[in-house]
Amino acid sequence: MSEGSPASSPAYEIVAVASSAGGISALGKLLGALPADLPVPVLIVQHLDPRHETVIADVLQRRARMRVKLAEDGETARPGIAYVAPPDRHLLVGADGVLSLSGSNLVHFVRPSADLLFESVAGAYAERAIACVLTGTGSDGAMGVTAVRSRGGTVIVQDPSTAEFRGMPDAASATGEVHFQLPLDEIAPVVEGLIHQRRT
Repeated sequence: MSEGSPASSPAYEIVAVASSAGGISALGKLLGALPADLPVPVLIVQHLDPRHETVIADVLQRRARMRVKLAEDGETARPGIAYVAPPDRHLLVGADGVLSLSGSNLVHFVRPSADLLFESVAGAYAERAIACVLTGTGSDGAMGVTAVRSRGGTVIVQDPSTAEFRGMPDAASATGEVHFQLPLDEIAPVVEGLIHQRRT
């Protein structure tokens, strides 16, 4: 969590990102445009094949300026680190920033689920959360962005017309709960700008 007086606290305390098909490339571009010293953690759900050991953290680390790692059950999310949900595990976060991994039921046929991540972020961080939906098939994330918006958080969706696969961005946009719909290369500057606002 942020330190210091309320006047100097970042406006947001966490960023959650969801992607599926086409997501490795999109995540690489997003993380490559965010600074190494981003003052909040980034939590990522990317749909992965559970039958294979993943190298997603290594792949994304080559593009990212911040540290990228697979999320571990029970660890505390730290600023300037991107945590990726492991294959076949839901990623959740509590109000204390502690991450948890779950093998509970598939949600909309997927695990990890963007909806579950977003809903946990909404519950833990309310108006201090940013949720981003990038390229992907299906509708995962749409229920979750509604939860984030309902708790006062900010929702950003990749412009479906610029996404490699527009299913997830289209579904999120169709909720009517989106604050920003942007081409991929405009998302990182907006995220950084929002975070560096100050709450008084």
